Amino acid sequence: MKKKVIYSLIVATLLSAGAFGQTPEGGWDLERCIEYAVANNITVKQSVLDQQTAENNLTRSKASRLPSLSASGSQSLTKGTSTDPITYDFVSQTIHSTSVGLNAQVTLYNGSKINNTIRQNGLLVSQNSYYVEASKNDISLQVTEAYLQALSYKEGITIAENNLKSSEAQATRSQALFDAGSIAMKDLADVKSQLASDRYTLVTAKNAYDQQVLTLKQLLELEPEQSFELAFPSKQEEGILVIPDKYTVYKEALAIMPEIKSGKLQTDVATLDLKIAKAGYQPTLSMTGGLSTGYTNTQRYTFSEQFNNNFNQRLGLTLSIPIFNNLQARTNVQNSRIEIQSAELSLTSARKTLYQKIENAHQQATAAQSEMEAAAAQSDASKVAYDLAQQQYAVGAVNTVDLLVSQNTYLQAQQKYTQAKYTAILYYQLLQFYEGNPIKM
Repeated sequence: MKKKVIYSLIVATLLSAGAFGQTPEGGWDLERCIEYAVANNITVKQSVLDQQTAENNLTRSKASRLPSLSASGSQSLTKGTSTDPITYDFVSQTIHSTSVGLNAQVTLYNGSKINNTIRQNGLLVSQNSYYVEASKNDISLQVTEAYLQALSYKEGITIAENNLKSSEAQATRSQALFDAGSIAMKDLADVKSQLASDRYTLVTAKNAYDQQVLTLKQLLELEPEQSFELAFPSKQEEGILVIPDKYTVYKEALAIMPEIKSGKLQTDVATLDLKIAKAGYQPTLSMTGGLSTGYTNTQRYTFSEQFNNNFNQRLGLTLSIPIFNNLQARTNVQNSRIEIQSAELSLTSARKTLYQKIENAHQQATAAQSEMEAAAAQSDASKVAYDLAQQQYAVGAVNTVDLLVSQNTYLQAQQKYTQAKYTAILYYQLLQFYEGNPIKM
């Protein structure tokens, strides 16, 4: 397997499974968020209900092999000349009659329609289980992306707070310099303007974080009044990320991704549907049987005697041969063949879509890593430049504009690094997911 080794400052939790597990009481780490979302997401619940429906359909199709049994009973009053419903004699009098019966029917042959329907419904149960798995995967990826974005915003707040502290200290020093007559009013105004801008940046960062937390809360289907506080890892350390070869990931994904498995099953389902449709050309042979008895007032026997005397049993075979059924069988066969082709095209499309996702994740992870390395170098250099500018400003060696430019350059480098870092983490996790590894940071 070809692998590209990436060296960077990265969240320590990517290197050990325990870091995200250290959750304060009442806090939500990534693992807990995913677990809760999978258990409570509406789409996942709906897919589970669909699977239960498929299981019920399978049970019903298996029961088609069993004979049907029904009971009947009737009570009638007939006046005038008519046929006695029990004796079948033609009489001219008022008739009171009672009849009861049991009827059974079982299909002996119908072109293997019942067997193929059972097989098809069995495949649909398996297919719906893949739909459930795919729904769980989708919500897990959404929660992971939202959680990492919240983590990025949380780190952005820390950067903004540190920058604000630096600006406040700078404003204090500038005020002292102005009072001593060392700088002009404009220089002091520029520093205070920067201080106000940094306060606004901090507010914006906090608002972005709060909005992201709300998004994550909605993904978890939490009630509006339910308290929700995210838990994040507290430390970072230097580590190594290994981005797997995209073709190896794709090969692994083809074997394990539920959307590919369900696509393959859909072709099998459509093939069985064709066999079921062809059964419409075949004759149907059924066995029927029945028990019946009755009472009529036209006979002189008692009710119990008539029920005993009129008791009869019936057993028969029924053969139904289709000759012309308004092209229904032919149309069903043609549509089934089209469904097979459609299922094959859908499977090809699913494979292509999967590769596109893996290709995109690989490109994004690689690009983000390069950006992160460049941003890290820029951040280190700009920090040195900013520290030096502060010292020079204190002794009047640089003006206010140069100081503020240096400060903003350092801030932007930090923000770029944070964004690139969490982009790399996200797409690295996606590649791990497509390889079949659980999302566990």
